[in-house]
Amino acid sequence: MIDYSKLVGKTASEIKPSGIRKYFDIAATLDDVISLGVGEPDFQTPWTIRRSAIVALERGKTFYTANAGLIKLRQAISDYTYSHVGVSYDPSKEIIVTVGGSEAIDLTIRTIIEPGDEVIIPEPSFVCYKPIVQLTGGVPVIIETKRENNFKLTAADLKAAISPRTKLLILPYPNNPTGAIMTEEDLIPIAEILKDTNIAVLTDEIYSELTYGKEHFSIVSLDGMRERTIYVNGFSKAFAMTGWRLGYMCGPNEIIKQALKVHQFGIMSSPTISQYAAIEALKNCSDDVSSMVTEYDQRRKYLVNSFNKLGLDCFTPEGAFYVFPSIKSTGLSSDEFCERLLYSKRVAVIPGTAFGESGEGYIRVSYAYSLKHLMAAIERISEFLEELKKS
Repeated sequence: MIDYSKLVGKTASEIKPSGIRKYFDIAATLDDVISLGVGEPDFQTPWTIRRSAIVALERGKTFYTANAGLIKLRQAISDYTYSHVGVSYDPSKEIIVTVGGSEAIDLTIRTIIEPGDEVIIPEPSFVCYKPIVQLTGGVPVIIETKRENNFKLTAADLKAAISPRTKLLILPYPNNPTGAIMTEEDLIPIAEILKDTNIAVLTDEIYSELTYGKEHFSIVSLDGMRERTIYVNGFSKAFAMTGWRLGYMCGPNEIIKQALKVHQFGIMSSPTISQYAAIEALKNCSDDVSSMVTEYDQRRKYLVNSFNKLGLDCFTPEGAFYVFPSIKSTGLSSDEFCERLLYSKRVAVIPGTAFGESGEGYIRVSYAYSLKHLMAAIERISEFLEELKKS
């Protein structure tokens, strides 16, 4: 008889499962649930992107690509980064096409971090950073971002967190779950602190196209940052291509050539049909993205206004497609609020604690859903809050 407690590695067994998927799985067992939990656009992938994939399939382009991805796609990525963040990369040696932005994050951390190295992570933030660091034997160093600072990373907090063992800073902006962004003015002092160190930066900019009122600014465009920064982006959010599983990482050749070895042995190459579709996305779909952003903006304004009217103080997000209202006034913990709301009113949202302990007292609500769904959910949440007051 196998003793699995001794067979399974301690590091893997001690990692907590995703708090997002927990509520998604519960919702799947219930009827009439309005799910606002998963960060997946409700828009179909634009037709011209789908058509490109169909044409590639019909032409038999179903074989492996180069490990780093199609050179035409890498060139398109280089052109895209130059036009959007002012930095270009050599397609032959500074870009890897990955299986979603998630693989790019994993590759970066596994390439740079060794046991005992410290990685600074601002939280609340996306659920994968901390577990991946732990899987490499690294040490996550958490910086709690605060509502009064608009959930931004401050230079003072960064400076206080740096130690001789610090190897990497993760910059997750625009932020999931808060919707916070970092402006040029915010990033200049961050860059100033890093410029005389040997600390690398992983800038996760998967939501860079989804900003409202302010244009996205990337730290990689600041003097001295390109040489230490891994720029991560992808196609899932902006182009409504979640199931296509395609992202990319760009950075100095000295890092990319090592990451490519990890990619070779773990993945081989990213999905070929998706790569052909991605070329079309980058070259010809900016209008489609703009249309989706306009719709997201309407939803964003509706939710912020609605939660504030309900007495749940709601930070106004400037990026991504989430709101992060405070539920502290209810007296419930984030988990209690979400579970009771789900079972009693069939509305699925995510507790802020899924994104770090500093998320306690908040919930994440995705507006990657139709306005009709959002309005119905707000009506149910209003009923839930009224019942809480009477209990």
